[in-house]
Amino acid sequence: MTSEQDLFAKQFQSIVDNIGQAIIGKQDALELAVTCLLAEGHLLIEDAPGVGKTSLAKALAITVQSEFGRIQFTPDLLPSDVVGTTIWNRTGNTLDFRPGPVFAGIMVADEINRASPKTQSALLEAMAERQVTVDGTTHMLPRPFMVIATQNPLEHEGTYPLPESQLDRFMMRIEVGYPSRQAEGEILNTHGGQNPLDSLQPAVDPGTVMALAERANEVYTAPAIRNYLVQIAHTSRNHPSLALGMSPRATLALQRAGRVRAAARGRDFVLPDDVKQLAKPVLAHRLLLNPQARAQGVSPSRIVDSIVASIPAPAG
Repeated sequence: MTSEQDLFAKQFQSIVDNIGQAIIGKQDALELAVTCLLAEGHLLIEDAPGVGKTSLAKALAITVQSEFGRIQFTPDLLPSDVVGTTIWNRTGNTLDFRPGPVFAGIMVADEINRASPKTQSALLEAMAERQVTVDGTTHMLPRPFMVIATQNPLEHEGTYPLPESQLDRFMMRIEVGYPSRQAEGEILNTHGGQNPLDSLQPAVDPGTVMALAERANEVYTAPAIRNYLVQIAHTSRNHPSLALGMSPRATLALQRAGRVRAAARGRDFVLPDDVKQLAKPVLAHRLLLNPQARAQGVSPSRIVDSIVASIPAPAG
């Protein structure tokens, strides 16, 4: 391991450990969230209320010294409430742009599926191109920029399903899950008297985050690994249980996330195991089951497992 590879691995772990001071017992979820950040992707967290979805996002923002913005998505939320609006300034006789919460470095879209499709679509340009266009003028977003959206799978009344075009813009979907007995006891012991976010300190700055992201882009993906990714994509598009398989954006996302995972483990090359470990969080939410598969209770995660198992991993 070279000094540069060792530095990436140490900085990656320092970010995870720092968030872990506030989010106890969720190492896998934290590593995936940091991987998503350094791969310059967006994160969808789907889980029950009270398990720490918003706290995870806030802890990540504090750790990387990023401005934090939060929007509670509701049925009456307007696109201008998300991206901002142009206001007439009578004093200066000018039109002034007032940016919305999306201009924060890390923006939490809380219960995103409670807003109308029109409001949800206001995020599409920001997530794909890291810019927003209001009244014909394009405004660039800060870097790093990350949308962390949450949705509650238990409450379906008053919700709007996220369209496939928006789901495809989330690099990963993860679950936080309930803590173990030991972790919950530690939460009661350490977090019972105060909010752990109040004492959390930054671990890196935004410049370091962007440097790590650029370093991850230099991780080597061998032709055999790229062919492995293409095979996974084409198998998904021809799977008998799927009406919609992987998009090219999904293939690129899996490669970017694999590079970050490799670098976080001190390697400058991607292994098949990196692809396998990230396949479900990167791919499962993008796959659309056909009616027969839904009637049989098949889950997208099982489809991902079957696809990966059916393709021999490259050797050597």
